[in-house]
Amino acid sequence: MSGNREAMLDKIEALHAEQAKAVAGGGEKYVARHKDRGKLTARERIELLVDEGSAFLELMPLAGWGSDFMVGASMVTGIGVVEGVECMIVANDPTVKGGALNPWSLKKSFRAGEIAEQNNLPTINLTESGGADLPTQKDIFIPGGRGFRNLTRASARKQPSISVVFGNSTAGGAYVPGMSDYVIMVKEQAKVFSGRSAAGQDGHR
Repeated sequence: MSGNREAMLDKIEALHAEQAKAVAGGGEKYVARHKDRGKLTARERIELLVDEGSAFLELMPLAGWGSDFMVGASMVTGIGVVEGVECMIVANDPTVKGGALNPWSLKKSFRAGEIAEQNNLPTINLTESGGADLPTQKDIFIPGGRGFRNLTRASARKQPSISVVFGNSTAGGAYVPGMSDYVIMVKEQAKVFSGRSAAGQDGHR
């Protein structure tokens, strides 16, 4: 029994070490650069958002583990209480490749959306994203449409979605605030760019 206990404790310690990497975000360099710009990290934003003294139940902190996107799939998700209401909270982590969305981000956000739907939770998106991770765009663009469909269906169910935009939100990162029921833009920081290409020409608005 003692050997089993020691083996399990070793596994738990290894799990905590991997979770600590996810909590650290993009690493010391990129977190410092983010803070030098006068911004909070995704988890700091969540801590200030939820009701004082309430718990935040983080979901899927190790999403993407073992892949090229092992830092929590570049986003933080979980359930928190805001003004007495349990909400699904989805926060881009801009310290990880500018908050760019990768294939694991989609899987994580889709699962968060399923949990929100099944439990009738409103969703709060803390948005700052460089859009799709371009090297993996072939694995993002087509399945990514499901996320936009889910936003419209949630709105039809009277299950509100709120987007708070903190900085640059580009392309796929722009559609979330663009399709949310309510949008808050942080003064002198929030910028939303939606791009499209046709006949070899690019346009932005």
